Amino acid sequence: MIVENDGYVLEMSGIIKEFPGVKALDNMSIKVRPGTVHVLVGENGAGKSTLMKVLSGAYSIDAGRIVFNGRELHDQNTADALNAGISMIHQELSPIRDMTIAENVFLGREPMKMRGFFIDFDALYRNTRDLFGHLGIKYDPGAKMRTLSVAGMQLVEIAKAISRDASLIIMDEPTSALTENEVEVLFRQIAELKTRGVAIIYITHKMDEIFTIADEITVIRDGEWIASGPAADFDQERLVSLMVGRTITDIFPKQTVPVGREVLRVENLGGKGFEGVSFSVRAGEIVGLAGLVGAGRTEIARAVFGLDAPSSGKVFIDGEEVAIRRVRDSIRRGVAMISEDRKEEGLVLQRSVRENVSLVYLGQFVSGPLIDGAAERRRVEELIETLRVKVASMDAEVSTLSGGNQQKVVIAKWILGDVKVLILDEPTRGIDIGAKSEIHRLMGNLAARGMALIMISSELPEILGMSDRIVVMHEGKKKGELVRRDATPEAIMHMAVS
Repeated sequence: MIVENDGYVLEMSGIIKEFPGVKALDNMSIKVRPGTVHVLVGENGAGKSTLMKVLSGAYSIDAGRIVFNGRELHDQNTADALNAGISMIHQELSPIRDMTIAENVFLGREPMKMRGFFIDFDALYRNTRDLFGHLGIKYDPGAKMRTLSVAGMQLVEIAKAISRDASLIIMDEPTSALTENEVEVLFRQIAELKTRGVAIIYITHKMDEIFTIADEITVIRDGEWIASGPAADFDQERLVSLMVGRTITDIFPKQTVPVGREVLRVENLGGKGFEGVSFSVRAGEIVGLAGLVGAGRTEIARAVFGLDAPSSGKVFIDGEEVAIRRVRDSIRRGVAMISEDRKEEGLVLQRSVRENVSLVYLGQFVSGPLIDGAAERRRVEELIETLRVKVASMDAEVSTLSGGNQQKVVIAKWILGDVKVLILDEPTRGIDIGAKSEIHRLMGNLAARGMALIMISSELPEILGMSDRIVVMHEGKKKGELVRRDATPEAIMHMAVS
């Protein structure tokens, strides 16, 4: 059925979507104009991704109306949405890693030959090279997807969406794993898409991105529409207040904590991507690892935690030299790590929240040959309440949670045990401003309990706001160390680039 659209490419109105025990969307609405970037903002769990999955055909709606390009959509699936001209770049990537880049880009719409019986690989790779040349992407279309970084896979996913000639592209946290140069490439492509009349729905938690790229903004909270309007009508203070229903004046609630004994020390540590690195962390202290992407920060953390074997150097815990050859060794010594990729390394997605939280330290609930299920549930419930995890039940699958709530489950998993050293690799990546504040406050509470924390972050405000000392890395080497009172963005960047 053709419907008057008043100049909008998309109108969603009165959208209701319920899951067992949770009303994810309640009378939600959004209108998008062609040739504009419409930024959708809200806390984790607010319903942003759910709304976009409804639009892209992944979820059906319980009530409401969707009008796209003047036609009302009914019970569309993902294929119907793609055929209608709606393409979505998901926050959580799912590439087929053992297929080539070109095969991933044109999956399901490969050029064919011999009357459609065989894939025309020459055309497949030629089309991909032409597409990448137009987008400024310098990857070999014949390389396997698994050879790419997370950022590389994100760029390929963006190219895939653009190649579909969609009239509306949904981008869910597209820059979460991109470098500054890659972000610039993306923004140039978005500007070009706008000139062709393509509408972009853009989901991000990064304030600088919102005010750089947005033409219009819609704020969603607890599955409900809160406000919409031109980007010029909003400033950061108003936007944050609308998102969380309160004013956040201190995103980095740094506590003053007495610093105690040295808990961890590494001396001349070397390994894949770094060499000759030395630093220490004391009880109650937060040490930030700063540097550009590829500086070796994550590689150091992986070596300390036992994920990768160091090639040289020493590790001391509580003054005693230890040999950490595998993760089990580090856990036994009281070292824990929250990785930057929670999906791949932090969670068992098809298991429940309860099972994920108690997985590592399940032994503390064993009574004889049995598990004390009641004690396990009590402790998990305490952590869910402390960390404010938004979930209908602890028995819900972790895969049903928003990204921010999944991150809280990973944190809960580790603080359930007797941890001395907690390594946090990009702990607030892809998390909204309200959840960031909660995680920063939790970090302060853990430090106050005497835990030693190492925080890796690519966000300078986070490094400056939460660290007692900052170790700056450049191309696998430690370039310097700053105490909190001497740390400035200029001082850190000078070390990070030279």
